[in-house]
Amino acid sequence: MKYKILRIIFSFILLGSVLGALNGYWSGWFILLVAVIYVSTILILSTNIRLNFFQNSIHSAMGREGIGLSFDDGPHPNTLKILDILDEFEVKALFFCIGKNIAEHPEIYREIIKRGHVVGNHTFSHSRKFGFLSTRAIISEIQQCDHIATEVAGLKTNLFRPPFGVINPKVSRAITATGHITVGWSVRSYDAITSSPDKIFQRITKDLKAGDLILLHDNIPQSAKVLEQLLVFLKQKNLTAIRPDHLLDIDAYS
Repeated sequence: MKYKILRIIFSFILLGSVLGALNGYWSGWFILLVAVIYVSTILILSTNIRLNFFQNSIHSAMGREGIGLSFDDGPHPNTLKILDILDEFEVKALFFCIGKNIAEHPEIYREIIKRGHVVGNHTFSHSRKFGFLSTRAIISEIQQCDHIATEVAGLKTNLFRPPFGVINPKVSRAITATGHITVGWSVRSYDAITSSPDKIFQRITKDLKAGDLILLHDNIPQSAKVLEQLLVFLKQKNLTAIRPDHLLDIDAYS
């Protein structure tokens, strides 16, 4: 509905611009400017999952005590280090796994579940072109990941996190078709683009509060050090890390 309203508004503006240009009120450059503004607006809305513009997603549990930890892009050999640290601090997390990585590391995927963590769908291939895929292709990506998860661990996942946090009309239609619950985050670590564990840790903890859901990546070496620092910090601040599906009060599996 929001998208339809946005399109109607810009359609009227564009129509007015064209009529104005035809009548000599302004040049064709104004029409181009309107088009650029529209495309830029869609791009900003599509790449900011927390705006909930195209799809309602769950990002936090404000008002509830506790912190949630989530990891993207596994399973990966580095995931085992993450699991050991979580075990040491008796903390359970949510892992959004890529289907092709599940197929490559089925034993690690099963180990995540065996240790009491919860898993979600992060598409089959995590394509860099995800935001440009058709609705049918996105549905296929989600369903292929579900299929391999069921094949390897006997689970039907309910939770979905889109690659790069991209939510556009096509992604929204695909999620509606597959019936998944979309989970975002309230604290983004940017561990995938920052090599300094200290900078990542500072970014996470700067404004951290109860109810936050943190995004990390278990396929990145520095994430292990960041996680260890973070769990010590949470303990010092008396903030309990709660398994995210319990924190957010959602069903991870069907």
